[in-house]
Amino acid sequence: MTENSSCCTPEGSCHSGSAAEAQAGEVQANEVTTTYKVSGMTCGHCEGAVSSEISEIPGVRSVKAEATTGLVTVVSAAPLDEEAVRAAVDEAGYELAGQAA
Repeated sequence: MTENSSCCTPEGSCHSGSAAEAQAGEVQANEVTTTYKVSGMTCGHCEGAVSSEISEIPGVRSVKAEATTGLVTVVSAAPLDEEAVRAAVDEAGYELAGQAA
């Protein structure tokens, strides 16, 4: 169980509190980092929903979603199937526009 069970802090800012997000800075040598563009995210709750769904994909090590840019950075053990990422983003209620340039 993660330490944060709510998406918002006592100060009123949103935060996903996901374990995968907490590990975002710990990239191993043979892991793959891919950045995707996701439309529709507007706040920390959105970031948490997208991060949570993508974190469920086998092989995902960490996820960092940024509502302000619409970018989602995923670190995984191997390249991910884009359709699996698309399905996860769709499940969260957002739209995957593809890999960021």
